[in-house]
Amino acid sequence: MSKIDPFSPQTLKAVCRVIADTELGLTSSEIGYLIQDCKLNDVSPTMTKWKRLFNTLVEAQNNYQVGNHLIMFINRAMDPVSYARNKDTFEWRRSELNVVLSFSGYSVREDGKTIRAQAETTLKGARARAGALRSTLEDRGAHIEIFNYCKAELLEENYFHAVLEGIKGVAQRIRDMASLPTDGAALVNTAFSVNKPILAINSLSTETEISEQKGFSNILVGLFGAVRNPVAHSPKTTWPMTEQDALDIFALMSFVHRKLDNTNKIPVIS
Repeated sequence: MSKIDPFSPQTLKAVCRVIADTELGLTSSEIGYLIQDCKLNDVSPTMTKWKRLFNTLVEAQNNYQVGNHLIMFINRAMDPVSYARNKDTFEWRRSELNVVLSFSGYSVREDGKTIRAQAETTLKGARARAGALRSTLEDRGAHIEIFNYCKAELLEENYFHAVLEGIKGVAQRIRDMASLPTDGAALVNTAFSVNKPILAINSLSTETEISEQKGFSNILVGLFGAVRNPVAHSPKTTWPMTEQDALDIFALMSFVHRKLDNTNKIPVIS
């Protein structure tokens, strides 16, 4: 590997926070193994994951005045063989690393190898490079629940399956909130009934509030019937999904999730 200029402390810190993320990052034992595998000095093994990795990489960079050790660690951490049964985690780490590394003129390829690339100067440009659809949704302030159900599909720019997974996520959230096993219109009509509601988006104390509950229920039934069902039962080749269609549908899903944020479960009266 040719000599690589040292990375800024900000870049090192940001990379370490991705690699050692609390939920989707490497475990402490995995970090320890890779530090040893890269023949680096484990400076502070008892500290939090990202600080442990940061201190190790800072020491190596200061001692040798090169940035090669960071690239070496990333290449080994992103070895695709380690993700054979966990593609979603690979795509998330790769996407987040590419946002950070793009400012220094580097990118992680699909094979997990880090290569030189044109440097970005803005956060919007960096996120757009990592995933155009996800970047646009984030700029629009899309609800966080959307990303919980379709991370891999968004990163692959797969509009058809991203929309399908997103709507399946809406249904799953309603099932969890209402403790119901059903799906589609049956799920919605039972959960948001105005006569025996399980979930309520308001107090249901006035005609206007009852009308709002009915309208929200109709939106959900329409979302499942007009979008989820055709997409779920048709091959991608016969049901095209453009980026604009995907964005519009995600906007509706985002609205639904925000309503669900303030939805209450009605206590059962025995």
